[in-house]
Amino acid sequence: MQANFLARRFCGPSTSLAPVVLPSPRETHFWYLLPDEVHNESLLKQYMTVLSPCERDYVICIKEDDLKKKAILARVLVRTTLARYTGSEVSPQSLKFRKNIFGKPEILWQLDKKWNPPLLHFNISHTSSLIACGVTTIAQIGIDVEEKQRKTKNNVAAFARRYFSPQETEYLNTFSDPEKQREEFIKLWTLKEAYVKALGRGFSAAPFKTFNIQLKTDGCRKNQAKSFSDAKVVLETLGDHPGLTTNWQFAHFQLAGSHYAAICVETDTSIHNKEPDLLRLQVWKTIPFVEDEYVSGTNAVMPISGLSGD
Repeated sequence: MQANFLARRFCGPSTSLAPVVLPSPRETHFWYLLPDEVHNESLLKQYMTVLSPCERDYVICIKEDDLKKKAILARVLVRTTLARYTGSEVSPQSLKFRKNIFGKPEILWQLDKKWNPPLLHFNISHTSSLIACGVTTIAQIGIDVEEKQRKTKNNVAAFARRYFSPQETEYLNTFSDPEKQREEFIKLWTLKEAYVKALGRGFSAAPFKTFNIQLKTDGCRKNQAKSFSDAKVVLETLGDHPGLTTNWQFAHFQLAGSHYAAICVETDTSIHNKEPDLLRLQVWKTIPFVEDEYVSGTNAVMPISGLSGD
């Protein structure tokens, strides 16, 4: 294991970040934090100094303390995570961002003849209890995290008929146990959400009904998997919908014992008729400026499908 992947702990808040080697082209780095573990008011004040003026103005306008705290943490997680990959060339507070025409954030590097910035892509997802940021080089990425115990307001089957493809709805209906059906619904939701976010087009441009997530135990279309843990994830677009492509692959895992997480990463289109390698994943739990803990290979990261065993 490389030295930079080892746990890094501090006695208290500092201004330093552990630098991290850039992900390889077939690798995804995944950083997450638990908002309930951040209590120190002086640390939150330090986090505010990391934000841009516009971000600070936005946060100040949030009246509910809990929502304000999570808004700060989400922005700080992105800024501190990306700054780790610059070799101390860029500080978290000096990072600048732009949005594509559909609103997906991208890094806006300040060009400097003395330094070539890395070709980083990132995506963020959060629930009320966990915030995550995924990072790749070269390949576009989308991630989603959902609480395993997330409750659905409506009947799962009825909701699926409204938003999911007929094949996905049929798959969910194979589960007679309502709890198991809810569990598989949440897993499927994370995969579909990750794909839409990876496309960078938003839900309105890529409605969930326009593509199908299939679960296959091998290359045979007739062989339908019984659950996500048995399968690889296969993407199929339905009909003629501009912008939807199938050159993506997925990874799915349980995170921190309490969440499902999905990653969707763009595959290399120059490789034809070849099954892409499983994704390699490196995962850290962090409290920025306080503690970084490498948790891949522990019970905090339990693979479901699509991940390399390396």
